[in-house]
Amino acid sequence: MKIREENCNMFLLAVVTVFTVIVAASASLVEPADKAPVRFAARAEQTPAAARPIVHVTDQPAVRVVGAPFVPNTNPRER
Repeated sequence: MKIREENCNMFLLAVVTVFTVIVAASASLVEPADKAPVRFAARAEQTPAAARPIVHVTDQPAVRVVGAPFVPNTNPRER
């Protein structure tokens, strides 16, 4: 069986897809030994908003910009 050059990429895509489906199916068949639900640690983002300090944008240090600032070209006829 010879694969034509036009179909080479589709054949490669099909092989990779089948391989990943086999890996995913075999991983889903193996159940975890621990049946307890997963608990995530409390992070700083999950604290209530009232407990977080207020940060003003003007209090943050300035950012150094290297190069010309980006200006979108809204009028393509003018440069």
